[in-house]
Amino acid sequence: MDLISLPTEYDKGKIDGRYRFVIAASMRARQLAQGLQAKIQTKAKKVTTISMEEILTNAVRILTGEEALEAKEKAKGLTIEQMMDEAKQKEALPEDLTELEKDLKVYLNEKGERDSSQRPTIEDIFGKEG
Repeated sequence: MDLISLPTEYDKGKIDGRYRFVIAASMRARQLAQGLQAKIQTKAKKVTTISMEEILTNAVRILTGEEALEAKEKAKGLTIEQMMDEAKQKEALPEDLTELEKDLKVYLNEKGERDSSQRPTIEDIFGKEG
């Protein structure tokens, strides 16, 4: 293990500055931490080191400018499609929901009956007028 690490050399044609390199590496490290598989074989164990190595070996593609905007718009479209799929799934489940609602109503009614029988009435608290 090196005690001193040398400055990282990156392809300036693909990455236009250190800031973009750091942002890309941190985004990729977050993905790796969330469970995505590394695209390269490495001895490194830390997700930050793995993500930097992936970027330096061009295993991960970094989008900038118009290309990044187009990818972002495409991702928004996928999100809307996913939401529509979820809505279709909810439409297919109303029978299951009604069964759950029935069970819940029975439970709440039983609980309400138990609670109301245990609660003191106004007459019990203040006595009967008389």
